[in-house]
Amino acid sequence: MSFVVVESVTRRYDRQVKALDKVSLEIHPGEWLAVMGPSGSGKTSLLNLLGGLDVPDEGRIVVHGVDLSALSRPERIRYRRESVGLVFQQFHLIPYLTALENVMLAQYLHSMADEPEAAQALESVGLGDRLQHLPAALSGGEKQRVCIARALINRPALVLADEPTGSLDEANERTVLDLFRRIHERGQALVMVTHDPSVGRLADRQIQLQHGRVAGEFLPPRETEEDLDEVLEYLWMKLEGDEAAHEVCGRGYRMATPPLLERMRALGILAPGSELALTESGHQRAESLIRRQRLAETLFTQTFQMQEHQVEEEACVFEHILSPAMTDSICTFLGHPRSCPHGKPIPRGACCMSAGQVTAAPHSHRS
Repeated sequence: MSFVVVESVTRRYDRQVKALDKVSLEIHPGEWLAVMGPSGSGKTSLLNLLGGLDVPDEGRIVVHGVDLSALSRPERIRYRRESVGLVFQQFHLIPYLTALENVMLAQYLHSMADEPEAAQALESVGLGDRLQHLPAALSGGEKQRVCIARALINRPALVLADEPTGSLDEANERTVLDLFRRIHERGQALVMVTHDPSVGRLADRQIQLQHGRVAGEFLPPRETEEDLDEVLEYLWMKLEGDEAAHEVCGRGYRMATPPLLERMRALGILAPGSELALTESGHQRAESLIRRQRLAETLFTQTFQMQEHQVEEEACVFEHILSPAMTDSICTFLGHPRSCPHGKPIPRGACCMSAGQVTAAPHSHRS
C-alpha cells in the first residue's frame, strides 16, 4: 500500500507559470525517492507540497491516509510538526540559539522540550562536542548535521531533503549521506531533491522532472564491475588499518551500502554474515586490483613525474584496464617495488615470486 499518493497535481504561480503540471506519483513506505531534474523543473515545488508548505491548485496529495489538500492552514502546521522532517540546503538555524537549543525548539513546537533527548540526537550525528556552539561557530557540514538532528528529533514518518549536500565539501557530503543511509535503514520514507547523479543512485528509485512534468521514472542502474572494484578498494584499505580509507576511496565508501554489500555476498566476493569478510576469490580480486592501482601510481610518479592529482586520476582509470601481462611488465620495469609513492605495500605478483620476493597482503580478511 502506498504511503504517499500524488494525483494529477498542478501548481501555478502568478496565474501563468506552471511549476508543476498534472504530476502523479506514489511513494512506498520506507522508500528513498530521489527527485532529479534541471533548475526550474519543479523539484522544490513538489517538496513544498509534500511538506504542507504549499497547496496545489489542482489535484490532491495524500500522505498516510491524510489528504493534505483538504487541510486548513493550522492543520497543515500540525501535520508538519508531527509527521514531517525538513532538511534544507540553507540550514535555517536560529542564529542566537545554540545547536542544542535549535533542536530543542523543534521539540517544543511538537510537544515538550527534552534536553537529554536533544543532546543524544546531536551525539548521534557526531556533534556531541558542539552542543553549546552557536551556528556562526559551526562549519557548513556541522550546520547540516544540526538540521538533520532537528528534522529527526520528533521521529517523523516522512523526511524531505532539498539539495542537502549542495553546499558541502566532499568530506562533509560523505558524512551527511551516511546519515541519510541510516535514516533509510530505519524504515523512514525519504524524498531527496538532488542534481548529483552519484547521490541519486543511492536511492531506491529516481524520478526526473522536466518543465513541471514527470519525464521519467528509473530504478538506479545495477552495479557495474567497476562499482564493485571501487568498494573492494575501500574495503582493502580498511583491512590495512588505514583510518583515512573513507576519504581516499570516497566513491567506494559512498557505494558500500547494505544492498550492494548483500549483492557482493551473493556473488561470492564477501563471506556470509554481518561482518565484512572477503572470501578467497574476493581477496584475490581485491589484491589484483590494488596491485594494478599502486603500480600505476608508482609508474606515473617515478617515470612520468606527474602531479599528484594527475596520478590519482590516471591510476583510477588504469586499475580497471591493465591486463595481467601488462601489470607484470610494469612491475618488472619498475624493479618490483614493494610500496607505492604513498608508502602503501604493493601486493606481489608472479613476476615478483620469480624474482625471489615474498607476497604482501593485509594480515586479516576481516574489518
